[in-house]
Amino acid sequence: MKYKMYFIFLFLMSISILNSQQVVDSAYSPYIDNTSYKPGKGPVVAIDAGHNNLHTAETNYLPFANLLRRDGYRISTIQKIFTPATLSEIDILVIANPLHSSNINNWTNPCPSAFTQNEIISVRKWVKNGGKLFLIADHMPYGGASKELAATFGFEFTNGFAIDTNSRGRSLFTNLNGSLATNEITQDLLSQGERRIYSFTGQAFRIPISAIPILTFGNNHINYLPETAWEFTQDTPTENANGMHQLAAMRYGIGKVVMGGEAAMFTGQLIGPNQYRIGMNSDFATGNHKLLLAIMKWLTSE
Repeated sequence: MKYKMYFIFLFLMSISILNSQQVVDSAYSPYIDNTSYKPGKGPVVAIDAGHNNLHTAETNYLPFANLLRRDGYRISTIQKIFTPATLSEIDILVIANPLHSSNINNWTNPCPSAFTQNEIISVRKWVKNGGKLFLIADHMPYGGASKELAATFGFEFTNGFAIDTNSRGRSLFTNLNGSLATNEITQDLLSQGERRIYSFTGQAFRIPISAIPILTFGNNHINYLPETAWEFTQDTPTENANGMHQLAAMRYGIGKVVMGGEAAMFTGQLIGPNQYRIGMNSDFATGNHKLLLAIMKWLTSE
């Protein structure tokens, strides 16, 4: 066990170094069989850029935004505080990796909420009255920054690092073992023969009873809970992530929410000097962009 943990720590450090050399894959443009809407005629998807977000429509979530544009959605950027007035102008709110100002260049606990209590109340009421929220919060410190917003809907973010101990970092979810659930969100994806979804580290979280699981961790995953991001020792607290989740959804009032614990799986990045592709642009992750489109379809359906 000692040697196994040692190699996991080495892997985590190597990933940390590679992540510092990443750039967005702006050329990524997967084929869409049947677009959901005519160009520019779909719902308004506002991607948050007002909470020190690592991923925005113009930066690390450019492939995310471009894919949805090609599927007919109208993409906008929201840089304002969340209020009933600002939220009333949009159909779907996407928040990816927000951060409290105290954690900029300081990825050490505590990791306070990126949102004020008034913003959290506004978002909750907006969803309850029909709004659609897609909240994506990666490993520490992003899980901590989103913890209070997730909790208002009954989800428990852990602000850790969910690591697959049997792989070199990426996690495979498949319907063959139930880690990729079969439900109203994934049924079209599975009917197309896509049975594998990949994620790339991120966090594990717990879901309320009324939620719909999408990606669920098995016994091979450990959730590491360091005091400082990417700093791991033999004394770093851990927990078995078996039964915890990395992607789930739920109806809330007459609205809907989707919670994600890993951001790279829905974008495309080029890592290191050899431009290694990581994300939904990876050769092996052909189902990821289809899952994203399926999630958006579910959010906008009745």
